[in-house]
Amino acid sequence: MMFEGRTLQIEYEWVGLPGPGVPLLVFLHEGLGSVAMWRDFPARLCEAVGARGLVYSRPGYGRSTPRPAEERWGPDFMHIQAREVLPHLLAQLGVSQKPWLFGHSDGGSIALLYAAAFPDAAAGAIVLAPHIMVEDVSVRSIELAREAYQATDLRQRLARYHADPDSAFHGWNDVWLSAEFRAWSIEEEIAAIRCPLLAIQGLDDEYGTLEQVRGIARRVPQTQLLELPACGHSPHKDQPEAVIEAVKGFLAVAWRG
Repeated sequence: MMFEGRTLQIEYEWVGLPGPGVPLLVFLHEGLGSVAMWRDFPARLCEAVGARGLVYSRPGYGRSTPRPAEERWGPDFMHIQAREVLPHLLAQLGVSQKPWLFGHSDGGSIALLYAAAFPDAAAGAIVLAPHIMVEDVSVRSIELAREAYQATDLRQRLARYHADPDSAFHGWNDVWLSAEFRAWSIEEEIAAIRCPLLAIQGLDDEYGTLEQVRGIARRVPQTQLLELPACGHSPHKDQPEAVIEAVKGFLAVAWRG
């Protein structure tokens, strides 16, 4: 697709079965994610709830166009994805129905930002371990990730999922550890969300406290919360059945009425 005067190749795949009246789930990956890193979860979820799914890798990730080595993302990088890249991708793919957004971590924040920026365009949102502000625990865990990238085989492991692992890792890691990002917050913006919202977080999340999802619920009164024990930063990996059941129940009320 064309974006900001350059051609971007976007890796994407469709899962589930199309059909009249079938909801569309758009999967938004984490800060180090990609199509492949979701594994079979999108297909499992879509089969369970009777939906079609669009799974894609954001620019800089997976098999999408890598981030140029000299490009540094600013604190608004998630806003750009929500307000510009995602709407452009949906238009390019001919998506006319209102999507249900399913976002994890940074992808959860992007889902919230999209729903806030386009309150009439989102059918609903399910967010797993989203960020609405920067916490010390988040920064510390991201610092540990940088140390692991430099000292362990993390780069080699990420290379299984990204054509350019340096593009994926440093695009995410550098901005999160920048001084200007410490003031990043979307706490006020999300009050504009009007669609149904399900927010899920593990009690053992190493990248954020429960204040992330509880802060959403205070500002978006229609939010349903699910706080999962024995669960870290990736509920769809740690507690997939619990997530699937929660989404089924959420959609039964929010979509089917």
